[in-house]
Amino acid sequence: MRSSLAASLAWQDYRADTWLSACSVLALVAVIAPLMVLFGLKFGLVSSLTERLQNDPTVREIIPLGGGRFSAEFIERLGQRVDVAFALPRTRQIAATADLAVSASGPGLTVEMIPSAPTDPLLGGLKAPEGLSGVLLSQTAAEKLGVRAGDWLQASFGRQVAGRSESQRTRVQVQGILPLEAFQRDALFAPLVLLEAAEDYRDGRAVAALGWTGEAPGAAAQRVYPGFRLYARSLDDVEPLRLYFAERGLLVSTQAQTIAQVQSLSRNLSIVFWVIAGLALAGAFAAIFAGALAAVARKRRELSVLRLLGFSTAALLLFVVAQALYSAGFAALLSGLLYALAETGLNRLFMQVPGEYASHLLPAHYALALFATLGVSTVAAALGGWRVSRIEACEGIRDV
Repeated sequence: MRSSLAASLAWQDYRADTWLSACSVLALVAVIAPLMVLFGLKFGLVSSLTERLQNDPTVREIIPLGGGRFSAEFIERLGQRVDVAFALPRTRQIAATADLAVSASGPGLTVEMIPSAPTDPLLGGLKAPEGLSGVLLSQTAAEKLGVRAGDWLQASFGRQVAGRSESQRTRVQVQGILPLEAFQRDALFAPLVLLEAAEDYRDGRAVAALGWTGEAPGAAAQRVYPGFRLYARSLDDVEPLRLYFAERGLLVSTQAQTIAQVQSLSRNLSIVFWVIAGLALAGAFAAIFAGALAAVARKRRELSVLRLLGFSTAALLLFVVAQALYSAGFAALLSGLLYALAETGLNRLFMQVPGEYASHLLPAHYALALFATLGVSTVAAALGGWRVSRIEACEGIRDV
């Protein structure tokens, strides 16, 4: 009961000192609003860069260099690692090409063949190709051939046997077209079995599934792949995977340096922000502390009368702290509104890619700013207002 009465009296007194209360609010706003803008720029910039890297599968790609010899079992074990999002064998590049044409007599286009499967990061929302006849085309290849999803194409595969040029054809259906941002070269994405069939044919082996003649594929069961397609599950998994391959003497190419630069930028901006925030909060703490001391000295007569009426030291301290919390609450609200205006202006001025932000804060950040302001104000006001414990009731009697 005494606590609620003390808080009510503090509010009435706070309203009576309108100009002084407004000055204390503006003093806090001068600290909180710039900090929110600074943190919004830091969070928005780093989040946009990180999200841009995370959404670009090529940044998470691990590319083996040199001619390797990998078994299907080894690549399958890679795909089962928790830090790997996708792993699939690749056939020899020299054998992973195809000549595509709309018809047998039409002009052709030579494209690279890339193995694909479900969960392929490059496919986005497209369904992975299936069987020996389902394929996806890159946008550049589809534009040059003039085809759309659902069209059929003639795929030709050539080889040299005893000085003779031979070729075989098969019909494939375009199940989808990858956007330009996913892949910029002329390419055909197909199931691994189609690439293995093309490699077997060019090595002189028969491909029974397509009716292509050749030597008996006795060694096919022991197939060894020269490379693989592998994508880390997250940006933080790229460097550990590079170290994993380095420990096994396998040279790979990654975007670890680009990722490290963004992470270093985030750390450096965090250091700068917390240094500035620490200095600003220290100044705000000192200002609130001094304001509480001044309030106790200025309202000593009123506080002694409250003591005379039976208010305890805790209730008198609550009187001082409550007024600091009123200022903190108003300052946090006004700072949030000012930041929202600043955020809108900064994003309109500097945003280049839709969906990205130059400045951005989450609801959790607003809540953190509110609780931090209230917490600092409470501690500073409590320490500064502790002198109310020295106020005696007799001081109120003398003033009556």
